[in-house]
Amino acid sequence: MRSTLPRLILLVSALLCWHAGAAAGGVSFNGSLGSKAALLLIDGEARTVQLGQMVNGVKLLAIEEDRATVEIDGRRQVLVLGASPGRLNPSGSDNGAAKQIIMTSGPGGHFTPTGSINNHSIQFLVDTGATSVSITQAEAERIGLRYRNGRRVLTQTANGVVPAHLTVLDSIRVGDVEVRNVEAIVIPGQMSHVLLGNSFLTRFLMKRENDVMTLDLRY
Repeated sequence: MRSTLPRLILLVSALLCWHAGAAAGGVSFNGSLGSKAALLLIDGEARTVQLGQMVNGVKLLAIEEDRATVEIDGRRQVLVLGASPGRLNPSGSDNGAAKQIIMTSGPGGHFTPTGSINNHSIQFLVDTGATSVSITQAEAERIGLRYRNGRRVLTQTANGVVPAHLTVLDSIRVGDVEVRNVEAIVIPGQMSHVLLGNSFLTRFLMKRENDVMTLDLRY
């Protein structure tokens, strides 16, 4: 069987030349390196990305013969070999979009920003100890979440182990910054706030100085 390596090298070289100017601000699939890695052009830079690895905000999920599936900002994109670059901001934000949240602590040293879930107004409480964004069933029903379609789990609360549902929120907005496809858990009981947990917070670089917390969007 004749080796396909020379053909792959020629194909990759041609694609790199063709995309060099066009791919800035985007990502394209330029060839597979076996079944475990792909050559992606990210913001005009050729990068070898292993399956499951994240590079410059682009995570490689799957590789097929002529396409690769990636995740960018929590959303999946299918990149076809030789096609036009996919956008690095699939949620619709651009380079001028807000990427920083600045909060000042209130009584008790808590951070309680106002924001929205799926365009419904929400009062949040930042909780770095919570694995996911946590919402009560009453609040979830108020904003129309179809959380009962989510996976049923058991979770530990202050009142003991309770049944809950895992779901994915279309969007969370705090200030002018929006993050899409955020995992959340819906639990019974009462809470005065929606807990803004790590499924949201890990999308940011966090910095706290005295009573000010700054969140900078990673990508």
